[in-house]
Amino acid sequence: MFRGINTINLDAKGRMAMPARYREQLSEQCSGHLVVTIDTNHRCLLLYPLSEWEHIEREIESLSSFDPKSQRVKHLLIGHANDLELDGSGRVLLPQELRQYAQLEKHVCLIGQGKKLEIWSQDNWNQQRDQWLAESATATEGELPDKLRSLAL
Repeated sequence: MFRGINTINLDAKGRMAMPARYREQLSEQCSGHLVVTIDTNHRCLLLYPLSEWEHIEREIESLSSFDPKSQRVKHLLIGHANDLELDGSGRVLLPQELRQYAQLEKHVCLIGQGKKLEIWSQDNWNQQRDQWLAESATATEGELPDKLRSLAL
């Protein structure tokens, strides 16, 4: 289970050091084998343990090849998927093309999202978070899905 936010610096080669609190979990869960792909809704990357990605990939592959929207999802998510492996120092090398897509430079935010992690540029994350908070502040009860309205925090 991945949760929380971590601010990390990418090195000059595009390597990201995985926070220590995730390393052991990733070693146990997937022997350090990960898959990264693009998020089609936001300029960020999605990072999955290999076992989680394989399940999602099977779901994506089962989508109809005749539906243009399903085909687009296949092209974007599977087409941009890259296998990664934690190195001996607990780092992963993010492919240049994916770094460009997500506008990742020096400062990135690693956001825990349960079974996956999101990788955002720090500036994009701060901007998106502020937008979501502003939208939440002005949302009316009727705009919330039923599951959210019944959630007690």
